This record gives sequence, C-alpha cells and structure tokens, in this order.
Amino acid sequence: MYSGCMSTPERLIESTRELLWERGYVGTSPKAILERAGAGQGSMYHHFKGKPDLALAAIRRTADDLRATAERVLAGPGTPYERIEAYLLRERDVLRGCPVGRLTMDPDVIASEELRAPVDETIAFIRQRIAELVEEGKRQGQFAPGLDGEEIGAAVLATVQGGYVLARASGSPAAFDAGVRGLLSLLTPPATGKDR
Repeated sequence: MYSGCMSTPERLIESTRELLWERGYVGTSPKAILERAGAGQGSMYHHFKGKPDLALAAIRRTADDLRATAERVLAGPGTPYERIEAYLLRERDVLRGCPVGRLTMDPDVIASEELRAPVDETIAFIRQRIAELVEEGKRQGQFAPGLDGEEIGAAVLATVQGGYVLARASGSPAAFDAGVRGLLSLLTPPATGKDR
C-alpha cells in the first residue's frame, strides 16, 4: 500500500491517520494499524510509546495538513469574500467527512486533553482566519458593518461541519452543497451604486 521508500514510523502514522478517519479511535486497533502499515509485530512499540502516542502523531499530522490546506485558500488571491467562497467551495471528500471534525465525535479523543488539543487548535485557527477576512472585508466596504467576524467564522465552520453530517446522513453531497450555497447567499456583498 505504501512506497518502499517510506520509513516504518511514517507508514504507521499514515495508516493511523486513515484508520482514525474511517473507524475512530476505539475502532483503530494496534493490529489494524500494523496490518495497514505492513509493519511487523512490535514495531509500533519500537517507534512509539503505544497507541495513544501514535494516535497523537497522526492527529497532529492531520490537523497540520488541514490548517495548511485552509491557509492556502484563505491567503490566496481575491477579495475577502472570494477567499471565503473559495474555502467553502474547495474540493472535499464530502461523504467521508472531515478528518478533524470527525474526531470531535470520538469520546476517547474528546476525553483526552492531549489528543483533543490539535483538533481544538485547528478549529480555532480556521475560525480566526475567517474572522480576520470578514474584518478586512468590512474595512473595504465589502461586508455589512454590523457583521461580527468571530460569529461569521463560527457560522462558516458550522456550515462545513454540519454539511458533512447532512451529506453522510443522506448519502449525497447535495446537502453539503445546499448549505454552502445558502451561507454564501447570506454573505454576498451588497451591490454598489455602479452594480445597480
């Protein structure tokens, strides 16, 4: 499954990332990790202190990747509205759900301050970046002055994460797309005099 040039610790981390996304923490057994990684018995404990240590490395990697992906879009070209729109419309595997958001539903992850920290940091980072864009757009006259950047950041995240849930429940990405279109219509910048 993995290239021969990938080290055993890397294979273990990547396997754990995939399994956490598919099965959650409880459903991700050391045996399943070793099988998916093509690693020998005991290799997990040779490179990591145990399943919690390996899971933390996997969650951090997933969180880092999601933050980097969001930042590429949110720091990209365009107006603040266009960058928020690009974030909402970016390609996603909607029916699989969010690899970070799904961890919030995992009682073992939420019960562990250490495992939960990268999840919290990622959600806070994206919410803050969107809030900054809203404030920038307000200064440019692109968003209504009464909009609260923090609230819009929370609404964007709620739309994305809720959209994943609705799409998975219905078995169709259409529910996700409808939520995104609805939020974008609420955020559409007001028409200026020259647009009328």
